Amino acid sequence: MASGWAPDGAVQDQIDDSVSDAVMLARSRLPTGPGEIHCQECGGEIPEARREAMPGARLCVDCQSGHDHPALSSAYNRRGSKDSQLR
Repeated sequence: MASGWAPDGAVQDQIDDSVSDAVMLARSRLPTGPGEIHCQECGGEIPEARREAMPGARLCVDCQSGHDHPALSSAYNRRGSKDSQLR
């Protein structure tokens, strides 16, 4: 398939970069620092297994579920746009 001026593997590079961006975004949203023994919202105990699996946990599972929402990042693939240099 003709790819114009794009080098071989350019499409896979776009996919890899999009995945890397999503992983970096997810990692940046993880809590850091010392965790809590009791939930900051409801005061319930945070199980030890959760504290070990997720260092920096500050909320119990139920309260965290209420805060979780889909990422607010754009689904627009800037690397695949019509202005991309990889056309």
